[in-house]
Amino acid sequence: MERNNTLTMTARTPRLDDRPFEKRIGLVVLATDHTTETDFTRLVASERNGVYVARIAYANPVTPENLRAMQPSLAAAAALILPNEPLDVVVYSCTSASVVIGDKEIATAIHAAKPGAAVVTPTAAAVKGLRALDARRISVLAPYTIETSRSMADYFADVGFEIDRFTCLGLTDDREMARIAPEEIVAFAKEATAAESDALFISCTAVRAAGVVGKIEAAVGKPVVSSNFATAWACLRLCGDDQARPELGRLMALRLGQWP
Repeated sequence: MERNNTLTMTARTPRLDDRPFEKRIGLVVLATDHTTETDFTRLVASERNGVYVARIAYANPVTPENLRAMQPSLAAAAALILPNEPLDVVVYSCTSASVVIGDKEIATAIHAAKPGAAVVTPTAAAVKGLRALDARRISVLAPYTIETSRSMADYFADVGFEIDRFTCLGLTDDREMARIAPEEIVAFAKEATAAESDALFISCTAVRAAGVVGKIEAAVGKPVVSSNFATAWACLRLCGDDQARPELGRLMALRLGQWP
């Protein structure tokens, strides 16, 4: 068969946009994370917002020592997201590690690679979200062991929240945390919410709570903040998207205010 191998160069070069997307959001997620990318695809990504991911080495079980071991790799992981290009926001997507390492320390590490980006941790976003909801007394549902949860309880108490009830599920593998069925999350959330609390916080970026926040709020009659729901809200607001979507959860109707 005769082939036409004539190749032609166009006379006009394409016009290039400054960016493929107006806003760039980077995620540093654990190598074992099943949940953050899908939550951000659903809640944050759009024709305006590009979401870009790098994974950081992590070894189960979930212990303070294993969580802290990620700190030296944070800057290198952030640098892998669109190398030598600026990002608008970078999220370090691990709640328990954010407590163990520290919000400020995480921001310092990420700024070494992406100096102009706003840095979001699930803990800092949760605090901002709970305060935006005027919550002072909270209940907490966490998938971790009591050992891993103690520092988280201290974190929220240290920033001024009164914890009425802190419920631990006792899991040690974040891959199992990601497999908790959504209907189970709703059921445990109902059990974990104290009547006197102003709001419920569901910890862990592995837990698929962001997709059922609205259902939980309907069940408990109180505002609900989850790790991924809070970071998604913070990212949207930091990127100038103030669209109210209260059907997803009460937090998505509120503005962020000053960050951090």
